[in-house]
Amino acid sequence: MRCPFCQADNDRVCDSRAINEGFGIRRRRECQQCGRRFTTHEQVAEVLIKVIKKDGVRVPFDREKIKSGLQKACWKRPIGDDRIEAILSSIEADVYAHFEVEVASGYLGELVMQHLRKLDEVAYVRFASVYRQFQHVNDFVEELAPMLMENRRPAN
Repeated sequence: MRCPFCQADNDRVCDSRAINEGFGIRRRRECQQCGRRFTTHEQVAEVLIKVIKKDGVRVPFDREKIKSGLQKACWKRPIGDDRIEAILSSIEADVYAHFEVEVASGYLGELVMQHLRKLDEVAYVRFASVYRQFQHVNDFVEELAPMLMENRRPAN
């Protein structure tokens, strides 16, 4: 690995840690030439899963697109970035465990909604309104009705 500071190709790894629930590695390196330290990240690159969109178009699975949707849904909610990262890692692990080549975008959307429903009801409704393309207030009412019924049930 070339040093980003002096361009020397002589470094040593000081520390390695698993990231993204084992789907990547973070390495701290020290250049033997200039002594400066830098960080590298390694991800598995050989598995390229495609997402089949509603219109039949196939696009590469992109963790960042899901992250963006989660961040928008969780905006101004008491949800830390660590919780969003945990959901992303869980979704990514599910996709790579159950699919080899292609996954339907509908599957991903429902998976995101399952996680958000457990995490935060407001974030869940925000995501659902965009994902399911709500057009009228009745769409919100239909989505909220089951949640309201669950909240009314007495706890055992």
